[in-house]
Amino acid sequence: MEESTKVHVGLDVHKDSITIGAAEPGRAPARVIGKTAHDVNKLLKVLVKLGRPEQLHIVYEAGPTGYGLQRALQARGYLCEVIAPSQMPRRPGDRVKTDGRDCVQLAECSRAGQLRAVWVPDPADEAIRDLSRAREDAVNSRTKVRQQLKGFLLRHGVRYTGKTSWTKAFYRWLATLSFGAGASQTAFTEYWLAVQAADDRVQRLTQALQPSIAGWRFEPVVAALQALRGIDVISAIGLVAEIGDLNRFDHPRKLMGYLGLVPSERSSGERVSRGSITKTGNTHARRLLTERRGTIASRHVSGARPSDARSRCPSRSEAWAGRRS
Repeated sequence: MEESTKVHVGLDVHKDSITIGAAEPGRAPARVIGKTAHDVNKLLKVLVKLGRPEQLHIVYEAGPTGYGLQRALQARGYLCEVIAPSQMPRRPGDRVKTDGRDCVQLAECSRAGQLRAVWVPDPADEAIRDLSRAREDAVNSRTKVRQQLKGFLLRHGVRYTGKTSWTKAFYRWLATLSFGAGASQTAFTEYWLAVQAADDRVQRLTQALQPSIAGWRFEPVVAALQALRGIDVISAIGLVAEIGDLNRFDHPRKLMGYLGLVPSERSSGERVSRGSITKTGNTHARRLLTERRGTIASRHVSGARPSDARSRCPSRSEAWAGRRS
């Protein structure tokens, strides 16, 4: 069925409720249909009143509820797209935001063709991404508890004389510290135990992440990325899990725009003004890339020899040939 003859349905999805709005074909304003509990069966009862599955085009914004609703509706024959919230048209003078207005705006923008759908990963792809993000969260938590321990030492005037923290020598030095039998010793012990627990958590997730990609459809892409300087297996898995199928970008500029690595611009008339990168799009993938860039730069400055990890990877042509097959 042609898009111009479909009924466009906008859903404002929350944890406990879904507000439904619909825009009929033509130029008539969209209207609020109603509000229901966040239950697929109850939502289907409302959608049946609007038309058959092939007559409806359903959209809702990406959010904390994930893609379960999209997959459930798609399995029942509905065309359902998840929209990037950052790409929603916003009126500068609009200062009123309600669930009803949001679903109506979604329906009208969908009818006008102004929305951009995000890539919805398969359950297997999402499982790898969940594990990769869990490791990222563990690394962030470890950084926080490490800062807390170093802050405690700094408050007590205890300074490490070595060159680098969080090495084996640094841990041996921590084992020699003592703050007496008072409350300070108890606080130090708790900080140290928190750091050790965070280290163990990161190690467990790292060990679980590497074998999890065996048989994954993007495993050849992970191998291909490791052929690039500065990209290890953990970074490659994270990048592929976040970006997904690279073939959906028909030009490198679109990939850079998805990662938020293009310069911002505010030009008018003869004046051209460009600023820093936009930092829109996928923050997880952008962080991985910027971290790898810092690693390459530090190795170049220090004169360190690159590791032999790339020699163990298949060649780029072999890896990408496997990807296309």
